[in-house]
Amino acid sequence: MAYIIYLDGVALPISPSKMQMKIKNQNRTINLINDGEVNILKSAGLTEISFDVIIPHVKYPFAVYSSGFRPASFFLDKFEALKISKKPFQFICSRTSPSGELLFDTNIKVGMEDYKITEDSKAGQDLQITISLKQYKDYGTKLVNVTVKQTSSTQKATATVQPSRPAETAPALKTYTVKSGDTLWNIAKKYLGNGNRYTEIYNLNKAKISNPNMIYVGQVLTLPN
Repeated sequence: MAYIIYLDGVALPISPSKMQMKIKNQNRTINLINDGEVNILKSAGLTEISFDVIIPHVKYPFAVYSSGFRPASFFLDKFEALKISKKPFQFICSRTSPSGELLFDTNIKVGMEDYKITEDSKAGQDLQITISLKQYKDYGTKLVNVTVKQTSSTQKATATVQPSRPAETAPALKTYTVKSGDTLWNIAKKYLGNGNRYTEIYNLNKAKISNPNMIYVGQVLTLPN
């Protein structure tokens, strides 16, 4: 089985020999009087991903560069930017069979926990990078307006929640015909305003695209709103 790993839209030139995904839980075991242990099942925790990857200084025939050869410094700068940006990014692992058929993919939003650079004389000029990622889930707060009403003897506080806005009809989806030199990243950057949204285009067109890194001239792709 072959697979390609993308970090924030950038494909690693050499896929790691192995990858570990730890699906954590938040279950809690407690002791009940005279009943022994019981396990309280809770929602799943955040998934953790770790792997070692080789970043070469020279172009090997087995290395894959979707946008042409890039030196090791390009990937080091990318890893550092992901670490200090304090922003989540998309992790994609696309797996294919020896015949090129797409088997399944992992596509989740993550944050860069840490990475370690190892230089070994046995590896020549190549660098070994140990990368640790953790799943990111969007969160936010709800707005509540509090109105204080005066009474003759006491003050009572009542909380009112703003009514939700009526649902709006979603606009019709647009399409785009692939031209020479196009990539999903460039299409998303031009028509959606953010290259990171290329995964949305891929998810809408899985019936047409077997690999997000391979699109062909003349394909008609559906674009998200």
